[in-house]
Amino acid sequence: MNDVPQPEKTPAIVAAGDVFLGRRITPITRRRLDNFRANRRGFWSLWIFLVLFVLSLFAEFIANDRPLLVQYDGAFYIPVLRDYPETAFGGDFPSEADYRDPAVIKLITDKGWMVWPLIPFSYRTITDAPGPFPARPSATDWLGTDDQGRDVLARLIYGFRISVLFGLALTLFSSILGIAAGAVQGYFGGIADLGFQRFIEIWEGLPALYMLIILAAIVEPNFWWLLGLMLLFSWTNLVGVVRAEFLRARNFDYVRAARALGVSDPVIIWRHVLPNATVATLTFLPFILNGSITTLTSLDFLGFGLPPGSASLGELLAQGKANLQAPWLGITAFAVLAVMLSLLIFIGEAVRDAFDARKVAR
Repeated sequence: MNDVPQPEKTPAIVAAGDVFLGRRITPITRRRLDNFRANRRGFWSLWIFLVLFVLSLFAEFIANDRPLLVQYDGAFYIPVLRDYPETAFGGDFPSEADYRDPAVIKLITDKGWMVWPLIPFSYRTITDAPGPFPARPSATDWLGTDDQGRDVLARLIYGFRISVLFGLALTLFSSILGIAAGAVQGYFGGIADLGFQRFIEIWEGLPALYMLIILAAIVEPNFWWLLGLMLLFSWTNLVGVVRAEFLRARNFDYVRAARALGVSDPVIIWRHVLPNATVATLTFLPFILNGSITTLTSLDFLGFGLPPGSASLGELLAQGKANLQAPWLGITAFAVLAVMLSLLIFIGEAVRDAFDARKVAR
C-alpha cells in the first residue's frame, strides 16, 4: 500500500473550489489576485476608496436638510425620499414643507417626532451659523461654512461623490472609444493605421485645457455636457497601448488560423485579440480615472466646470484661495482631493503589479 503513488496535492493558488463572480478562477487569475494582495498599500487603498465611495453614494442619508423619518399623528413619513406638503403636518400651505422652519418643527413635534441625518444640512443649505461668512468650525458645522454659509463637510461629501462618478463615467466612455480606435488601427494596419495615427497626432497637439475653457464659456455646462466636452480629448489616452497590442497580436498563429478558417474580422478582434489587449489597458485605468478627476477639479477651480452652486471640490479650493482668512476651506478641500488621488495612485500601482508578466509567470 505504501508503494502506491499518492496524487500530488493541488497548490493553494489553484484550489479547485475557487470561484469568482460565478466563474472558476484560473491559475493565472489566481496569481494576479495574489500579486494584487501582495501590494499591501494598494490592496488597503482599494478597500478604503470603496468604503468612502459607497458612503458617498448614500450622501442624502448622511447630510441632508430633510429628516430621515417623521412620525406624525400615528403616520410615518420619509422626507428624505419623498416630498410632502406642509398641509400633511397640519400646516396652512400646500407647498413643500420646510423641515427647518420653526413653525413646521413645532407642528410635527407636537404630535410626533423626527429623526435627522448625522449632518442636518445638504450641500446647498444655508446654515444657522452666525455671520460673517465663512464661519469658523463649530459644534454644528464641524468644518465651518463657505462664503455663502453652506456647511463645508456636507459639500465635501457630495463633492467627493460627483467627482468620482464623473471620473468613472469619463474613464468608461473614453476607454471604449480609445480601445475601439486602437483596435482598428492595430488590426488593419496599412493606410488605416497611418491615416488614423496622423489624425491623432494633430488632435493631441491641440491645447485641450484651453479648448475646454473656450467651449465651456460658450454654453454653461451641466454634468453631461461637461462630460461630452472632456470626452472629446480624453479618448486618445489608450489608443497607443491598444494599437501596440493589436500590431503585436495580429500576426500570431491563432489569428492567422482564424482567418484561414473564414472567421470574420470583427469576431477575431472581439474574441481572440481584444482579451489580450485588455490586460495591458487595465493597468492604465486607475491613472486615467485620476486624471479625469483632476481635470474636473481644475475646471471647477477656474470657474468653467460644473454649474454654480454644485457640490465641487474645485469650487471649495477657489473659495479657499479667495478667503485666506478662512484656512479651513482650502485645507479641507485639498486634504480630501489629496487622499482621493493618492488612493487611486496606490490602487494603480497594485493593478500594475498584478498584471506584471514577470510576476504572473512565476
